[in-house]
Amino acid sequence: MRRLVAPIAVAAAFVCAAPAAAAPSQPSPGAVGIGDPLFPALGNGGYDAEHYSLSLRYPTADPQQTVTGSVTMFARATQALSSFDLDFGGDSVESVTVDGSPATWTRFDEELAITPAQPLRDHKKFAVRVDFTAHPFTPAPDDNLPFGWFTVNGGSVTAGQPNFGHDIYPVNDHPADKASYDIHFDVPEGTTAVANGDLVSRTTANGRTVSVYSMDEPMASELIQLAVGQYDVTDRGDVDGVDVRDVSSSSATDLVEPALARTPDHLRWMIDQVGRYPFDQYGVLAADGLFFYALETQTLSLHPAFLFARTAHDYEPIMVHELAHQWFGDDLAPVRWQDVWLNEGHADYYQQVYAEQFFGDDTVKYWHDAYQRANQLRHDFGPVALTTGNDIFTLFGDNVYSGGSLTLYALRQVVGEDTFRDIEQTWVKRYSGQSVSTEQVATAPTPAATSSPALPTARSLELGIYKR
Repeated sequence: MRRLVAPIAVAAAFVCAAPAAAAPSQPSPGAVGIGDPLFPALGNGGYDAEHYSLSLRYPTADPQQTVTGSVTMFARATQALSSFDLDFGGDSVESVTVDGSPATWTRFDEELAITPAQPLRDHKKFAVRVDFTAHPFTPAPDDNLPFGWFTVNGGSVTAGQPNFGHDIYPVNDHPADKASYDIHFDVPEGTTAVANGDLVSRTTANGRTVSVYSMDEPMASELIQLAVGQYDVTDRGDVDGVDVRDVSSSSATDLVEPALARTPDHLRWMIDQVGRYPFDQYGVLAADGLFFYALETQTLSLHPAFLFARTAHDYEPIMVHELAHQWFGDDLAPVRWQDVWLNEGHADYYQQVYAEQFFGDDTVKYWHDAYQRANQLRHDFGPVALTTGNDIFTLFGDNVYSGGSLTLYALRQVVGEDTFRDIEQTWVKRYSGQSVSTEQVATAPTPAATSSPALPTARSLELGIYKR
């Protein structure tokens, strides 16, 4: 993915000077689905999204309400398009324009199929605007794994992974097509609105507060965070060039503050492990709700507030896990969802190393135990790097977490501590801002500054044959 740039005009004289060139391809519909083996209908083909401008108006302070919104996607066609799709599972679509002209549209199976007034030529840069409505839902009392856009005590949060981003707004909902963002909130005065990235401006007039955030680095749609309601924002200043700000439900701020105050130390530790932090901001969002997971929403990772009522041994390694994802999963997103071990394996690895260093956990035993489970896990769920299902307990199962970190432990055993750290730092630097695949791991060269032996393939490491 590339950032939005000014359109490039093609001189008419060039066309005239090249009569032998192939005739332009005939416009055809973009594919319904980006080609992910686990989510065939997720994402869309025919274009590359480069930037989203998302505006949301919250009429009241009620956490559960219908929100009116508009999103403009700036994109580049990758084929001649007669029509193209966005993913959208929200309430309604009010209007659609392409390059300012009304377009026709239909909805089916969480797809928004758009036909512009004129076909789009290959490589053309275009802008599509969709006016829509959507709403956060309140999880049922027995739903401890709510995803999408849901309410918590005094507000709402978003958790789009892996395929719920388009419940919130129309988008090309796949991490293979990352884009930059600007996010605009219009909320009642006294309501706090926080999103990914930099706070650009905030003004209050006539009982309404408008806030604008900018996420300049490319972001996968499933990593968006829109936290609106009664929240406290704690600015912790600059940490190694990173603006650190934590966010907490006002009802839980006193409870979570001792834990969130550890965020700067976690950031310093991870920077020492893998190098420069890839964004300008970081923070933890502690939301007062009953959900049993944490999530690496870009620059503002989501955690349940009740986690921080436990011991530091319980919560600090998890905080480091989500922070590690800012490199592995956010800055480097998966090309396809079967590559998710690159996210979770790395995050689990650094979680275990942190727990060993600061709390005395036995990582060797952890990975030996993972090795003992590996054959059964591969039988049940497929190889670590080729998981066979898209349900949450398969896609994010033990096979991906401990099996993925076992792969990294095996690599470390082969090449040694110093070379392993060089490999990690080279990997994140080389592919910063991109979506990456397992195949790129298998072909990645050893850092030039080292004299380590040739690396085993990712496949052989995943099978767990390297050990001491």
